Amino acid sequence: MSQTDIQQTIASFTSIEQALDYFDIGFDSRFINEHRTELVKRFNGYLILEKPDDWFSGRRALKNAYCKIQRSQLDKHTRSACRGCTSCQRR
Repeated sequence: MSQTDIQQTIASFTSIEQALDYFDIGFDSRFINEHRTELVKRFNGYLILEKPDDWFSGRRALKNAYCKIQRSQLDKHTRSACRGCTSCQRR
């Protein structure tokens, strides 16, 4: 899949759930409903910063966005782990 193919595929998504399914990332629908706009904005921001050239780089951008929002919900004053994050590799 070329760079333009993956960009066209990402542009064709009508919801963030489609992107999560396409990139094979498990998600909590309650979390998505709560943080949908944040997630879409962060994902699009990562795509602007670095254009995905294959499926893996697109998946990495979405995983990073999802994980960043998950981690932002943690208490900053404790050393709590990223619990319940289905895409986090920082466990």
